[in-house]
Amino acid sequence: MDTTQEVIIAGFGGQGVLSMGQLLVYAAMLEGKEVSWMPSYGPEMRGGTANCIVIVSEARISSPIVSKFSSAIVLNQPSLDKFVEKVLPGGLLIYERSTIIIPPARTDIDVLNIPAIDEAHRLTAKQVANVVLLGAFLERRPIVKPENVILALRKVLPKHRQHLLPVNEQALMRGKELAIEALAEPIAK
Repeated sequence: MDTTQEVIIAGFGGQGVLSMGQLLVYAAMLEGKEVSWMPSYGPEMRGGTANCIVIVSEARISSPIVSKFSSAIVLNQPSLDKFVEKVLPGGLLIYERSTIIIPPARTDIDVLNIPAIDEAHRLTAKQVANVVLLGAFLERRPIVKPENVILALRKVLPKHRQHLLPVNEQALMRGKELAIEALAEPIAK
């Protein structure tokens, strides 16, 4: 069985798109998996577009460049518009609910809208919305263990941000809960 996940994570610079990809890759590395992380962003960074392609596999990765994805995590409408058709049939699309005006109409993929920004505000840490989305993703596609995401966070967060570890762990778990709750909701058409 092929356990390769090719994920596009996309949004505006400053939304934690690239760091979400790094966390996924570092967690996969802790599990001894093959990984690739390829960032892409405009010269303006914060406020401009940003995305990264993350590949996690049990087998060797032949190329970091892919044009179709098994999953997409999007944080804004321009990214949804750009990548919605690039998710393979049967794939997964997770998006941040409050930033999407026109939701995707595809019926051949699993679509999950997550109120990540609202949850981050509820946790009083707006910078963890990306971790909420990552938690939701890992509930649907458990390619790494959540505890390894937390270990990766411990390694990559600078000393002056280490106090954010507990809220990041809460955000990750809350994202997983939201993905479970979404399964119980009727699908809106």
